[in-house]
Amino acid sequence: MLSGLSIAVLLLLTTSNVHSAGRPCLCSALLPAGLKVNCSSLNLAELPHLPSDTTELHLQDNQLTSVSPGLFDRFVGLKKVSVSANPFHCDCRIQYLRSWLLKNRAIVLKQPVCSSPSSVAQKAIVELSDGHFSSCTLPSCADGTYNTIMGVMLCCLIVLLLWSLRLARNSTFILSIDGRHSAFEADSLRSLRPKHRRRLAEVSADTDPLIFTEDVEEPLLNMELLPQVLDVLHKKHNIKIKAT
Repeated sequence: MLSGLSIAVLLLLTTSNVHSAGRPCLCSALLPAGLKVNCSSLNLAELPHLPSDTTELHLQDNQLTSVSPGLFDRFVGLKKVSVSANPFHCDCRIQYLRSWLLKNRAIVLKQPVCSSPSSVAQKAIVELSDGHFSSCTLPSCADGTYNTIMGVMLCCLIVLLLWSLRLARNSTFILSIDGRHSAFEADSLRSLRPKHRRRLAEVSADTDPLIFTEDVEEPLLNMELLPQVLDVLHKKHNIKIKAT
């Protein structure tokens, strides 16, 4: 239990620190331990420093538009709180108050409502959906770290792409063509399938081989255009073809 002297000292410190425009918050001791702070109807635009052992806090009927992040976290023994009748602006700055109210519904005497923007006016702060805060940015420190990491990753990706492009341009491709496909004689361009070999073997020596041209497949390569193709591949695509 608090002694009479300690209560008097505590009240003296409280009245000297908790004030606004010359009108201090009214503080009274709650036995066996704790403190009741009444800051209602003081036209407060922001909250003053409050004792950490506050167990009952009245902030209704002021000009509060938001609550600083972490403000209520220091009141570990808080049992009653009232923040209604304040013109809260429900933008990204109200996220902390919404989260705190959702976790501490049991000790909130009356749920505060939004005064602005017009899309959520007169709507309870605890009823705001997560989608309402979807456009809110990360805290500056985390946001800076995230941007730095993404910037480094993007630079590495660009360097990798440029290196791959340069490597591709300087690479040489060698296409080997078997000797039986590069000769100029028509016989080497004929099909080597067994059925054609048997037909050629049955033809007599004095028979004109031209009558069997229907059994000979088309040349695999047009040898008249081959030098031009090789030249284009080498100059434009850096592809060299080597006959084997």
